[in-house]
Amino acid sequence: MMDSNTPENPDQRMHILIADDHALVRGGLALVVAMAAPECHVYEANSYDQVIDALTNQPNMDLVMLDLMMPGMNPNSSITNIRQQWPDVPVVVVSVRDDINSIRTIMAAGAAGYIPKSSAPNITLSAIKLVLEGGIYVPPHILNSNLSESSLAPAPVPQQAPSVSAEITPRQRDVLELMRSGLSNQAIADQLGLTLPTIKMHVSALFKKLQVKNRTEAVARYASLSIV
Repeated sequence: MMDSNTPENPDQRMHILIADDHALVRGGLALVVAMAAPECHVYEANSYDQVIDALTNQPNMDLVMLDLMMPGMNPNSSITNIRQQWPDVPVVVVSVRDDINSIRTIMAAGAAGYIPKSSAPNITLSAIKLVLEGGIYVPPHILNSNLSESSLAPAPVPQQAPSVSAEITPRQRDVLELMRSGLSNQAIADQLGLTLPTIKMHVSALFKKLQVKNRTEAVARYASLSIV
């Protein structure tokens, strides 16, 4: 594991795991991650078992980027297992595979993004930022195919109340409850034992899922849906 870009206040760092069995790939992704989240704590893993160890030891991970071909990886069951145990942690697959069937299968398993290794650094950077903001990244060539985005992954902005309820994770519900109490992002972070960037990420994702523009609208929308 590796710790990079350590700021003066470590409590403000994001925690990002890069998992690939090639050190050169991990190094390249770490450079892009540093541009997406300058003050972050980067962890590295080269197998599925190390991914599980990292998530177990750091349950407040903000993002997992992993390769499909690592030792111990089963593309479908491994991602499903991670999503079941850590539902609040977005998973982005970075793979040499870029065919429609592979991407559709992985996204259906719960991945928040799929970045082909052939992607340019600026595309990878944009994809990482999108996922950290609560969005879902699908490669352009997939969106331009005959397959609709809805066949690849859940829509990032649900349209019906039941879908909104289903899309909101348990951690995001905790954030909403504290927002209802009028707490600031920093106060919410302190209350939940999370970093400020993590709370900002959850708030941004909630705005998109609830189709609102600010905290007041989010709380009102949350109450009107009777999610609690």
